[in-house]
Amino acid sequence: MSTLIYQPDTATIHGSNLYHYMEWLDTHRALKFADYEALWKWSVEDIDSFWSSLLDYFEITYQGSFDKIRSQSEMPGIQWFEGISLNYAYHLSRSKTKDQLALVACNESSQYIELTWESVLKQAAQIQEIFNFYGLQPGDRVAGYLPNIPAASISLFASIASGLVWSSCSPDFGSSSVIDRFSQIGPKVLIAVDQYRYGGKSFDRNKDLHEIIRALPTLKVCILIKPNIDVAYQYPGVACIDWDEITAPFDDKGLVYRPMPFNHPMWILYSSGTTGLPKAITHSQGGMLLEHLKYTHFHNNVKTNERFLWYTTTGWMMWNYLHATWLSGAIPVLYDGHPTYPDSMQLWRLAKDLNINHFGTSAPFLHASIKDGLNLPQLSDLKSLSSTGSPLNDEVYGWLYKQINHDFYLWSMSGGTDMCTAFVGGCPIWPIYSGEIQCRALGCDLKVLDPSGIELKDEVGELVIAQPMPCMPIYFWNDSEMNKYKESYFSEYPGLWRHGDWITLTIHHGLIISGRSDTTLKRFGVRIGTSEIYAALLYIHQIDDALIIHYDDKDGKSFMPMFVKLKAGIYLDDLLVSEIKQTIKTKCSPRHLPDQIIQVQDIPYTLSGKKMEAPVKKIFMGKKISEVVTPGTMRNPASLEEFETIFHQNLK
Repeated sequence: MSTLIYQPDTATIHGSNLYHYMEWLDTHRALKFADYEALWKWSVEDIDSFWSSLLDYFEITYQGSFDKIRSQSEMPGIQWFEGISLNYAYHLSRSKTKDQLALVACNESSQYIELTWESVLKQAAQIQEIFNFYGLQPGDRVAGYLPNIPAASISLFASIASGLVWSSCSPDFGSSSVIDRFSQIGPKVLIAVDQYRYGGKSFDRNKDLHEIIRALPTLKVCILIKPNIDVAYQYPGVACIDWDEITAPFDDKGLVYRPMPFNHPMWILYSSGTTGLPKAITHSQGGMLLEHLKYTHFHNNVKTNERFLWYTTTGWMMWNYLHATWLSGAIPVLYDGHPTYPDSMQLWRLAKDLNINHFGTSAPFLHASIKDGLNLPQLSDLKSLSSTGSPLNDEVYGWLYKQINHDFYLWSMSGGTDMCTAFVGGCPIWPIYSGEIQCRALGCDLKVLDPSGIELKDEVGELVIAQPMPCMPIYFWNDSEMNKYKESYFSEYPGLWRHGDWITLTIHHGLIISGRSDTTLKRFGVRIGTSEIYAALLYIHQIDDALIIHYDDKDGKSFMPMFVKLKAGIYLDDLLVSEIKQTIKTKCSPRHLPDQIIQVQDIPYTLSGKKMEAPVKKIFMGKKISEVVTPGTMRNPASLEEFETIFHQNLK
């Protein structure tokens, strides 16, 4: 059973944004709820009342009127709040004064700059002038090939304010991966760098950028940020201009916020695209506004002028979410660089030096901090620490509450690119139990089902969402019949969104995610989430990383190999194999034991930090690397070659 690890006191509960909302519902809607579970049930049983209440509670500015909340009840294809127009960017900046701090940007050298709202709005207005000069109209696409720098934030802001559709990739993406994404959406503007720094090294992207521009015939203009002066960018029909020249001080007309229909597309995110073209997942102005107001206020409990740092790149949905904290009055802190360069204390130092109130990272980063034996600095300003990307285990909860010796919220959350939010996450009025995500988010009717559709409690099952949410994608770009959309989410349980995660709903109404259901291990008829085994391996200091798969070999025999990356200078011997097996047996069960343990040089990851279990599984089922992955989507594409060699030499 999970251990109670943090209990907010009465003053903390009453000071939360969520508690304020519950008081507002009592006063303005005559709705009184005994606790969060009662509030959550109302939010999913009367979804029209819940989502419409947010329009009033957050005093959303809109034009027009609506007759009904939803066009229909069945998913997908629902139109929300038809008849009203609004602008997401307007709500990011409203009530801000020109001298108020808008964002902080820092790099690997711990150098940082601060931008006021006056600077952000002025530069955004000047970028908007370029959009207007080249004749862009609402719905046209703007693409960013950018690191996590202020210019990327300003470009995002200007695009949304103008009613344009934003999409971005980070410059660590190879040209083919960028082209796979941007060629689907036909951008008219590309805002880009031709070089970037990471891990103390400079990376030249001139060749890649040339290839990207040539592959996008819809482009009218490319805006270059600090371009290499020795490189000429000249293309017929494409103007190439310098960001600094555009944003140099001059008499601008001021930023114009164009109200867009509630369901108008606002940005496009992409699935991992490890095989085939990535899905171009399109979200709406209004859907994102309601969801991000809800989540940043109620579940992250972000307040005015608090500093919010999330380690991310422009190629991950958390970059978009980082800017959503502007809706709560926060100051986003951008970090451009490697999270552990020049050493593994880098982000922790920044959290201390920049007085971070809300710190977001990934479970692997926290696990690595434990294995590196870090002693954290005094983070006296920290109010919450959030983690996403993969499950967070018991040990991390205990370690962090011991290291950070004052009350704070540790919020594990999970959702993803598909909705650009979290389905499950923090609840500032509830206790925290180690190893558990606190709650299902408001308005998210998350259920746990077995393969036949029977609802489960305190058992592992499929994560499904039974009621529509405004933040669900309005469509995939170029999927007019919504065939790919339906296949992606609604093919397994008709009328229900299947997300592809194994999850358990606990007796505390908390959640435990066990991994992706498409990479689930099935031993002796029992389904096992990979995260259980990875959590056990954290207790073995010689192991740097691991990956485990399960498949049926050519003879139909069940086989479960585990691959381990060991720390420098350590080799897999019988003693270490025995320790690994004993630890897994003790921490998990005998059925969790792998059939074979194999040492490898590296574990393959996507650019967004996901372990590539499914592609490795396909390799061991006889597929070629070229059939299971697009190299440009990987952080370390060469790592798969070793797995292919192991399969052919030892296991085929």
